[in-house]
Amino acid sequence: MNAIEVNNLVKRYGKIEAVKGISFKVKEGEIFGLIGPNGAGKTTTLRIVATLLQITEGEVKIFEYDLKKDADEIRKIISYLPEDAGAYKNLTGREYLRFIAGFFDGEEIVEKGIKIADLGRRIDDKIETYSKGMTRRLLVARALMNSPKLAILDEPTTGLDVINAQEIRKIIQKIAKDGTTVLLSSHNMLEIEFLCDRIALINEGKIIEEGNPEELKRKYSARNIEEVFTEVVS
Repeated sequence: MNAIEVNNLVKRYGKIEAVKGISFKVKEGEIFGLIGPNGAGKTTTLRIVATLLQITEGEVKIFEYDLKKDADEIRKIISYLPEDAGAYKNLTGREYLRFIAGFFDGEEIVEKGIKIADLGRRIDDKIETYSKGMTRRLLVARALMNSPKLAILDEPTTGLDVINAQEIRKIIQKIAKDGTTVLLSSHNMLEIEFLCDRIALINEGKIIEEGNPEELKRKYSARNIEEVFTEVVS
């Protein structure tokens, strides 16, 4: 089964066409990356798949649910972490996860969130004392502790140091191995090259190439995906 099917998706804001008829499919259990510069249409696409924006034209299906008709059902099986997500800084990490768990299955998933965040004793410190990397790990845990069938992650490692970025990537790889499908965006093409099973290069609202990272590198005789992207947009 395909986890995601996007067909001829268009999103307009007035006269501005942010997404211009893109199509792609994501297989169940796959890590699929939307890669491109800022303003390429990545976040708009993710927010549509997350049921937060309405479609102007086209069709989106999530595990065979039609986004236009079945948004409520889709929301039960997905999670979404925006790039600019924040946490309540006056709470401890544990209190924050417990608060979020109240929207789902309660205390049972709090322990899973604590394990994903892997903050040790700091889980009982106030979030205002956390570093950016610690806060991001807590937010990733928030998005994944309810075991979504589809996790939608917008720039999950942006602004993080190398060590914290590596920890986030390990978390993403583990949840995919456990069966969660992952759709993520990034403008860090080298990072996503090693993380994703397949990728779509997006620029100015259009998908300009799609495939397995190794296949794309062979096709364009490139050392890395950044070189592939540079060639296809030039």
